[in-house]
Amino acid sequence: MKSFFKKFRDAQRPFCTMIVAAAGASSRMGGGNKLFMPIDGIPVLARTLLAIDQVSHVDEILIAAREEDILTVSDLCKTFGISKPVKVVRGGASREESVYLAALEADSQAGLIAVQDGDRPLVTPELIAEVVRKAAVTAAAAPAVAVKDTIKVAQEGVVVDTPRRETLYAVQTPQAFDADLLRAALQSALQSGAELTDDCSAVERMGKQVFLTEGDPENLKITTPVDLTIAEAILQEREES
Repeated sequence: MKSFFKKFRDAQRPFCTMIVAAAGASSRMGGGNKLFMPIDGIPVLARTLLAIDQVSHVDEILIAAREEDILTVSDLCKTFGISKPVKVVRGGASREESVYLAALEADSQAGLIAVQDGDRPLVTPELIAEVVRKAAVTAAAAPAVAVKDTIKVAQEGVVVDTPRRETLYAVQTPQAFDADLLRAALQSALQSGAELTDDCSAVERMGKQVFLTEGDPENLKITTPVDLTIAEAILQEREES
């Protein structure tokens, strides 16, 4: 943590590396890599990168991709004119391994590392900037939206608990952290074989607090074909407003 605060004092803001997790298998999409599927003519991953590229709080982009997609992702960055320094690296067998391998490639100046799902193409530059600003103060931040539905905990089809809805939040990306903290947390999780669904979970395992910022209900994750249809409808509404 000392290195983080030194880097923060040495500059107006810490150097921030953005890792884009793009090595998933798209298993629920029904065929094809969802990251290259178009939304209103622009591939999902390209929309994600274009949003990141507009954020002055981000200094470099590292994309963790499947080995067979590395050249395609590199060409996509060129085609859509991503202006920030970009490096495409080979992802791992799991999301946490992919992010960890990318984190090891971050610039030595990096005081913060943020992680964005490649399949959240409607993320806004404003949301990204707010999360990075929060992490610069707290060392761990993520956007979240309050859950609207009542959530049930069930085992073998039988409800065993109903958590209080006012305490439940759906966490999104990007999630941003002190660089040393994130690397240590991911390394610990990988060594212990912990199964994680996001990077906050790795940091929480270390006993560290994660602070929430206001998320965006439109910052949806593209998982199934219907999500592409919803994303296009949101884009059309944005263009008309």
